[in-house]
Amino acid sequence: TELIYFPCSLINYLTCRMSHSEFSCEPIRLRMCQDLPYNTTFMPNLLNHYDQQTAALAMEPFHPLVNLVCSADLRMFLCALYAPVCTEYGRVSMPCCGICRRAKDECNKLMEIFGLTWPEDMECSRFPDCDEAYPRPEDLLASPEPTDQSSLTVQRDYGFWCPRELKIDPELGYTFMGRKDCSPPCPSMYFSQKELTFMRYFIGVIAILCLSQRVIVLFNVFRFRYPERPIIFYAVCYVMVSLVFFLGFLLNEKVACNAASPAQFKAATITQGSHNKVCTLFFMVLYFFTMAGSVWWVVLTITWFLAAVPKWGSEAIEKKALLFHAVAWGLPGALTITLLALNKIEGDGISGVCFIGLYDIDTLRWFVLAPLCFNVAVGVALLLVGIVALNRVRMEIPLEKENQTKLVKFMIRMSIFSVLYLVPLLTVIGCYFYEHTYRSLWETTWMEENCKRYHIPCPYKVEQTSHPAMVLFLIKYLMMLVVGIPSVFWVGSKKTCYEWGTSTHASSTNLAVIDDLDKPQRTHHGPSSTRSRGSSAHSKASYHGSLRRMREDRYCKQLSASFGKMFCFTWQFLTYSNSGRSDTVAPHAADEQSLCSAVPQIEQPVSVQVDNHSKQGSQRDPAEAPTTVITHGTIALDSQAPENDGTSA
Repeated sequence: TELIYFPCSLINYLTCRMSHSEFSCEPIRLRMCQDLPYNTTFMPNLLNHYDQQTAALAMEPFHPLVNLVCSADLRMFLCALYAPVCTEYGRVSMPCCGICRRAKDECNKLMEIFGLTWPEDMECSRFPDCDEAYPRPEDLLASPEPTDQSSLTVQRDYGFWCPRELKIDPELGYTFMGRKDCSPPCPSMYFSQKELTFMRYFIGVIAILCLSQRVIVLFNVFRFRYPERPIIFYAVCYVMVSLVFFLGFLLNEKVACNAASPAQFKAATITQGSHNKVCTLFFMVLYFFTMAGSVWWVVLTITWFLAAVPKWGSEAIEKKALLFHAVAWGLPGALTITLLALNKIEGDGISGVCFIGLYDIDTLRWFVLAPLCFNVAVGVALLLVGIVALNRVRMEIPLEKENQTKLVKFMIRMSIFSVLYLVPLLTVIGCYFYEHTYRSLWETTWMEENCKRYHIPCPYKVEQTSHPAMVLFLIKYLMMLVVGIPSVFWVGSKKTCYEWGTSTHASSTNLAVIDDLDKPQRTHHGPSSTRSRGSSAHSKASYHGSLRRMREDRYCKQLSASFGKMFCFTWQFLTYSNSGRSDTVAPHAADEQSLCSAVPQIEQPVSVQVDNHSKQGSQRDPAEAPTTVITHGTIALDSQAPENDGTSA
C-alpha cells in the first residue's frame, strides 16, 4: 500500500485546490464510473477538469473501448483519473503505473482501429511505480460523507477556467484573464450584436469624415515653416489613424477575429499576437502614428516655446528639424518594436482594427496611458510658458496697434488650437482609465452570466456586477479620431481659402500665356537684338536671366495650375536660395511674384498683358523694383501680399 503525497509545485491541479475557499466531496455522476467501490469524488480532478460535466465530455472517446472490454483495468484506470476517490483535503491517491501499462498495452490495437491516441496527460511514467488495485483500502476509510447530495452547484472559488470553445493552440501564445492558450470571444464579450452593429457604423462614418477633412491639410504642406511646421506632420499622423479605422470598418471582423470552427468545437475568438499579418500591420500603423501624433504635438509646443521665450527665429528652429524628426518618429518606433517583440497585439472586435491594452490591463497601463499622460504634461507646461511670454511681450514692449492686434489673434488662435487638441485627448485618457478601473468587474460579471453556457465554474460569492457603458466606448472612438481636427482649424484661414480659390483659375489658358512670353525673347536672336544687347551690359545680363526665368516660370506655372500659387512661391524660393544667388533673390523674386500673381487674375486680353510685360520687363530699373516681404519662407510683393492671418507673429 502506498499513499502518495505530492507538493503543489509538482501537480497543477493541487494549486487550484489549495486556492479554493472551501473543499467538499461530491457524489459521482459520471455514467462510466457508477457502481464503483467508492461513490464520492472531488473537482478539479487529476486531469484538471473543473466539473463532472467537463470530465464526462473528455471521457467520451473511451466509451467504445470500455464497452468492448479491451482491458479489465481500463475502466478503473479512467475513473481513477476523471473521478478520483475523495480523500481528506491536501492528499491525493494516484493509480499505480502497473494498471496504466496493462490498460495501454491491451487496448493499443483497438485504439488504432478507432483512430485514438493515448493522451500525454495519461502517460504511465507520471504515476507511482506500483501494481496495486484502485482504490486502496486506506482511501475508502478516509473518504468523508458527501456534503451536497442533491445539487451540482459549485461551492468553491475556482477562478477562471478557459472554456473548450475559447481554447487556442499553445504555439500561438494567447492569454485571456490570466489563462494561457485562451482567447476572448469575438466580436465582443460585453455588447450585443445590435449594439456592435451601431458602434461599427458610427466609427466608420466618423473615420470617413475625419479622413476627408485632414487630407486638406496635406495640400498646405509647403506653406508653413517652423515653428508651425509640426502641424503638418501631426496632421499626417492622424490621417493614417483615420485610414486604419476606415479599413477596419470595411473589413468588419475579418482581421480582428479568428474564424469559428464548429467541427472542432471552436468559437470565434479575438486575434492575438503577430501570426496574423494584416492584424500586425494594422497595429503597427495605428499605434505608431497615434504615439507619433502625440509626440509631434509636444514638438509643436517646443517650437512655440523656443520662438516665444528665447526669441529664436524660424531659421534657428529649423536647424533643429533633424532632432525633432528623430525624436518624433524614433520613440514611437521603439515602442512599436518592443510591443511586437512582447507579442502584445490584440484585435478589436468593435472597430475591426488591432491595437493593445484591449484585454491586457498591464499593457494598457504602461504602453498607452503612461506615454500619453507624459506627453500631455510636457506639452501643457511648455504651452503655458509660451503664452505667458507672448503676453509679457504684448504688455511691456511698445508695438503698433496693428502688430498688437496680430499678436493677440495669434495667441487666441494658438490657445484654441491647443484646447481643441487637449479636450479630445484628455477624454480618451479618461476612457482608458475607466476601462482600467472596471475591467476586472466586467470580467467577473461576464463569467457569472456565461459560466453555465460554457460549462465553466461560476464565480464564488459575487457581490457586485457591472456592464460597460456603450456611450463611453462611442466617446472613446470618437475622440480618438477627432483629436487630429485642430490641424484643419489652424490651416483653415483666409489665406488658405484665397490660395485654394485662385488655384482653380490656373487653367490651360494661363499656361498658354507663359508660352507666349517666350516668343518675344526668342526674336532677340536676330542682328538687331544683338546690337541692342551690345549697347548695354545691363540689357545683356537681363537677356540671359530672362531666358532662364522663362524656362523656370513655365514649370512654376504648371505647379500653380495643379496645386495652387503656394507651390509656385515655394519652388522659386527653394530654387534661388539653394543656387547661392543671394544677390539676385529679392529682385528676381519680385518679378516671379508678379508673374505668379498674374496667373489667377487675368482680366484683360492676353495680348495686352504680353505687350506690357515685354515692354516693361527689360526697362525696369532694379532700384525701382517693388520691395519684397519674406514671411515664413514665402516671398511676396509688399503691395500684393495676402492678408496676414496672424501665424507669422
